[in-house]
Amino acid sequence: MTNQLPHEKGFHVSWDQLHRDSRALAWRLDGKGPNDGNWKAVIGITRGGMAPAMIVARELDIRVVDTISVKSYDHQAQSEAIVLKSPDSDLIGDGQGILIIDDLVDSGRTLEIVRKMYPKAHFATVYAKPKGHPMVDTFITEVSQDTWIFFPWDMALQYVEPYRGN
Repeated sequence: MTNQLPHEKGFHVSWDQLHRDSRALAWRLDGKGPNDGNWKAVIGITRGGMAPAMIVARELDIRVVDTISVKSYDHQAQSEAIVLKSPDSDLIGDGQGILIIDDLVDSGRTLEIVRKMYPKAHFATVYAKPKGHPMVDTFITEVSQDTWIFFPWDMALQYVEPYRGN
């Protein structure tokens, strides 16, 4: 048993921080595409990858944006990953010249499924945990495996009682 409270291994990400980190991801990917440094399209993994994908697409002036829906979490518990919706196969092909963007690679199970579908795509995340490193090509910030990332879309601005009394 640990004396650590749940929020003490939490990494809280604000909208501003997510925007800065997503722009940093775009800058790292700039000029790295196979078509004279350009990318054909950005595919955001729903739901967490949608905001970073939009920011990367804007920064790199990529006009073709689509999504792939993979369910691997049920609230805070991981479950078996399944694909619920795929992008246009004529557009994506084997993934050559395509950026696949997600907010986080945790265990790597979501990216493993998508990588099997699009083996030549470039996989990029804003945040990465050690178990997921083999599944991602580019990321910005590493966090420990036991850290829970609190994304801005999961948070509300309201008063919360302190954990340790008054």
